[in-house]
Amino acid sequence: MLLIESVDRPPSAAAIFLKLSARPVPAWLDANVDAGNLGRYSFLTSDPFLKITAHGHQIIEENCLSGEKTEHQSPFFPFLDELQKRWQRPKESGFLPFESGLIGYLGYELGHQVEDFAQTTTNDLKMPDAFFGAYDALIAIDHLTNTTWLLASGLPEKSETPAARIRARQRIEELREIVAKARKDEATATNLEVIKSKKTEQITSADGHPEANFSYSSYQLAIKKILDYIAAGDIYQVNLSQRFATAFSGNHQEFYLHFRNLSPAPFGAYLETGEHCIMSNSPERYLLINDDYIETRPIKGTRPRGGTAKEDAALGQELLLSPKDRAEHIMIVDLERNDLGRVAAYGSVHVPEMQILESYAHVHHTVSTVAARIRPEKSSSECLLNSFPGGSITGAPKLRSMEIIDELEPTCRGVYTGSIGYFDFSGDLDFNIAIRTAIACKNHLYFQVGGGIVADSVPDDEYQETRTKAASFLKALMTSS
Repeated sequence: MLLIESVDRPPSAAAIFLKLSARPVPAWLDANVDAGNLGRYSFLTSDPFLKITAHGHQIIEENCLSGEKTEHQSPFFPFLDELQKRWQRPKESGFLPFESGLIGYLGYELGHQVEDFAQTTTNDLKMPDAFFGAYDALIAIDHLTNTTWLLASGLPEKSETPAARIRARQRIEELREIVAKARKDEATATNLEVIKSKKTEQITSADGHPEANFSYSSYQLAIKKILDYIAAGDIYQVNLSQRFATAFSGNHQEFYLHFRNLSPAPFGAYLETGEHCIMSNSPERYLLINDDYIETRPIKGTRPRGGTAKEDAALGQELLLSPKDRAEHIMIVDLERNDLGRVAAYGSVHVPEMQILESYAHVHHTVSTVAARIRPEKSSSECLLNSFPGGSITGAPKLRSMEIIDELEPTCRGVYTGSIGYFDFSGDLDFNIAIRTAIACKNHLYFQVGGGIVADSVPDDEYQETRTKAASFLKALMTSS
């Protein structure tokens, strides 16, 4: 069953977020740009009935209603499949892509459960390999029609039972109260600057300058090692990244609102796990499943935005016409076609968009869409398993690239270049590639940036590209615009 109702005079997503974020385990899948296409729907929620935390094959399932914890020993993707089957229910609204299910992240290191190789990086932030909340009530926003909906499924009670109806009504009433309080705050001066500000002034508190886990010389040395591997025929491309850290004593919610205003993106996200707060402004879709349709949209190729319209257009054209970037892009599209081919119906893999230009606040990117139809015997979890992590942030061939990343990068990536999104209990899902993603942990803020290294990469150019990609974080951390 599903109770659903529209909201009259809906407050902004930011106003709702500020109210929900005071509740346990808040989550916001934040479509902040491109309402006519990628960024149509946002989902906000809190108070899951179940929490799932994975460290390697140890999975803790916590019942948030009773406090009971159950430990499982299992690879994560088969467990995810079992969880979806346990709570399986069809869509009912007929128009919303997500109605009830899991919201959370798949960490990059889950790739060790997909490809069999030893992990050598250090998990210094103690991040789980995966974290999800199971949510039965949420607020959905359709940015194209400017409509806000309240939804409640009655879970974890059995569908269509009196207990499920009672719980669903209670949860809808809770959401009504949250919306009413958000509307009231938005109508007064309280939090108005936080909610509506388009300024670029810092509203956080950060001390000192970000420190990287690579020095300039060590990053260049790592690139040279990759070039040696390419010359030896081991790989064609590797995505190398570096992580920055800074002391941070600011408010997480305010920082995220500021961050998203500076750099809008269609696959933004805010998650709290207890020990870590995750804030993402990703422009990249990892995987969409809608019934038997599957799609991925790899980004490969970056240029900074120009200071004038003429310079900006020239940089975009330079990216589109660059032989190096085109070769790199085609390589990743081929990798993604192969990944989808593992689960696709014969002959259904196709590329409806090839190397189109997409422009965001700080960068131009080139993006392609690879799509297919899923074979009937393949579950959504198997689709994740057969393509994780996304090829645009590993390299080609994928396994050898991941081995080299582990060799050269000193710390675990955690959520970075993993995926954040929803897994509807119907089996539909939508996950981003967790780039442009910050992690707040123990009074520090961490963010990671990288780029693809190919045979004709110039080490200094590649280092500068990481600085370009870090611009949105650095701007948010500046004391003034």
